[in-house]
This record gives sequence, structure tokens and C-alpha cells, in this order.
Amino acid sequence: MQDQPLVPPRRTRFIDILDAGVRAGRRLGLVDPACWNREALLEQVAEEYGLDDFGDYWFTRPLDMLLDSARAEAGLNAAGELSGMKTIHHLLRDRLYAQMWFKRHTEILARPIRNPVVIVGPMRSGTTRLHRLLASDDRFAHLRSFETISPVPRPDFEEVLAGHREDFRPVLAKRILRGARLANPRTLSIHPTGPYEPEEELGLIAASFYGMKFEAQWRVPTFARWCEGESAVPAYRHMANLLRLIGWSQQESSLRPWVLKTPQHMLDLPALLEVFPDARLIFTHRDPQSIVGSAASLAWNQTIIYADDVNPQTIGREWLRKTDLMVSRMSEFRKDLPAAQAIDIHFDEMDNDWRSAMERVYQFLGLDIEPALQGMAAYLDRTAASKRTPHSYSLAEFGLRSDEVQERFGFYNRPSDVTNVKPGNTGWASDVRQNS
Repeated sequence: MQDQPLVPPRRTRFIDILDAGVRAGRRLGLVDPACWNREALLEQVAEEYGLDDFGDYWFTRPLDMLLDSARAEAGLNAAGELSGMKTIHHLLRDRLYAQMWFKRHTEILARPIRNPVVIVGPMRSGTTRLHRLLASDDRFAHLRSFETISPVPRPDFEEVLAGHREDFRPVLAKRILRGARLANPRTLSIHPTGPYEPEEELGLIAASFYGMKFEAQWRVPTFARWCEGESAVPAYRHMANLLRLIGWSQQESSLRPWVLKTPQHMLDLPALLEVFPDARLIFTHRDPQSIVGSAASLAWNQTIIYADDVNPQTIGREWLRKTDLMVSRMSEFRKDLPAAQAIDIHFDEMDNDWRSAMERVYQFLGLDIEPALQGMAAYLDRTAASKRTPHSYSLAEFGLRSDEVQERFGFYNRPSDVTNVKPGNTGWASDVRQNS
């Protein structure tokens, strides 16, 4: 399909109204201005919650970079600044609460994380579908959406475990998702979710103020490039500890392996394998044109919420660059990865015959697929029955051409040069799939 000269969609009127309201609140002294000073933020949050242990202070380095980059480069509107401050406040509070729980229940950090199954692929390459199929198998442990939004329970959680109180985190997740739907319903059509849906661990990596979660919402190029040059091991260690805390809060057996996924892993495979050396990796692949176009569309639909002067060509160029970096790092890392530790699955393979593709996955994992088939079929039936608005996009919306994307990813367009992927007889798709 040829690129179409489309104009990317604008944000909803809800954000315009909210932004005007925040501006009015500031004029009346009802809304505080944004604070971009790390020490002031830490002091404010510590005083509010009566705690002062934020854990490994490595996080202050990416936090400093994020604050500086957001202040100087993001061009946040008033609503964006308010949302940004709430996000940072939320993450700092959770770091305080996490250390509180680790001290209160020392057994949490002793929980093993054995043989996790980690799905690694570019944004929009079918990682969510594969993740949720595996999560439907009760032989695996998985995160739920409310746990990646709020991985750390509140101080009264022991009453929740005793059945005396409701866990507030799913309630909060419902409110946040409702707000996201009002701010831009397209983001939830691109990535449908709900409070209890299986979800990726990107929020756990963002707990160290590191990674792509911030880049997909704000224009922070200096922060992005800083992260790309740093070792992510401290962020992954904190993520592992948060997984231990979540497993404890779920009363989950530590014998069940976690099934994980986030595109961030493509950039940080050395850190992933240092923290989870026995991880079993499932690499997902898709036509690069679809990956780049869909990733740019996702970033556009989020960034326009928080800033007023977003340029689609800038978004397109950045996610072309970012996708190239992700694929290049993944391909380089694969050269030294033992073949027995990884398997490759192509997007079209899942589309054409999901059961055969999953049988290959289960053979790789050394598990019988039969006990999982009923749950997988139920998940697929449920998603097919939902009235999801198709995700429509084109490269041309973001100032990109099919031929330049194909040329940029020439090495990746030949699966035999990169991996042992088996996409059947179709090879890589040659068209831009606009409704996925």
C-alpha cells in the first residue's frame, strides 16, 4: 500500500479546556507552578510522607537529566507541566514506599526470580499479543496494568491481605485510564488495556526515571540520548526488586516464572541479562515500515497531549532513529547470545497461524501447550469481540517515505542476515499495514 498524504490527528478539546483551567488556577494562586529542581522535589515528597529513604541514589542522575530536558526542550503546556509534576511526585513516593516495604518485610528481597520469559521486540511488533497469550497460561506469573501504574502497595496493604480493606491501586488505575481516554481516546485504541489486563513492566523501569516511557510522552532528546549512553543495570536491579514486591503482594508462588515484555529491553539487553541471567528470550519481528509508522503514531498521540507545538516530522525522524538504534543493538547482541536461549517469532506468523507459532514457543520453553490452549482461545475470542477502533496511520503523516525506511533497515529486511526467524513463505511484509 502506498503512503497517503495524511495529516496526523489533533488532540481532543478536553485537553484544551484542562490547559485553560490550569492556567486560570495559576493566575488565581490555586495551582502551584512546576518545580524543576530535584533537591526541592525530594525534600517536598519526603516531608509529605514522613520518609526519607529513596533507595539507590543512582536514580538522581537520570532524574536530573529528565528535569533539565523537560524544562528546556519539552515545551510542555500548563496541563503537561501539571501532569509531569504529578508523575514525578508519584514515582518518588513509590520509591519511599518500596524501601518501607523492603524494611518491613525483609523476605521480599529474598524472593527468587527464576527463568523469566522475556519478550523482546520493537514497539508495535506484536509483543502485547504474545505477552497476553502467555499470561493467559496460569503456569506463568504476570503483571497487571494497575501494578505497572502503581507497583508499590500503600502502607495499609497488610489490611488488604487480611481482607479488611480494598486495594486502592485498581481504583486509581481506572481513574487514570478514564482520564487517558478523555485526553486522547486514540492512545487506548493503539494499546487497549484495563486495570486487570496483563501489562508490560515499562513502569517499573521508569521508577528509576530511566527509559522510553518518558520519551514517548515528552520531547526530551537530551535525556533520551543520555539514557542510550548509560548502563541500565541499576534501573533493572530496581525493576527486579519491584517484581519481588509485586509477587509478594500477589501472594504469588516464586516457583512460577514471570512473563515479561517491553521494547525498552532492545536497548538494554546487556543489563537485562546481567540482572536475569537465566532469562529465556522471545524476539518478535515485523516489517520495519509498520514498526516505524506505528511507533511514530503512538508517540504523536501522547506527545500532543502535553505540548502545543509538536511537529510530526520531528516525531517521525526521532522514532525512525530510535527504531534503527533498537534493531541495531538487538542484532549486535544476538551475535554472542547462545542459540538455545532465544527464539524468533514474526508478526505475520502469528497473524497467519497463531497456534503453530505458539507451539514453537512452547517447544522452546519445554512446556506442553495443551493446558494453555483454552485460555489462549478465550483471550483471542475476547479481543475479537471487543469493538476496538483500528489504529490507522501512515509514514507520510510523519514526513517519512517507504523507500527510505526500507533502505535504512536493509539488513533487517533479510531475516537470514539477522536471526533464525521463520515467517513462513511470506518473508517480511512489503507494505505499510495501516490498521494494526
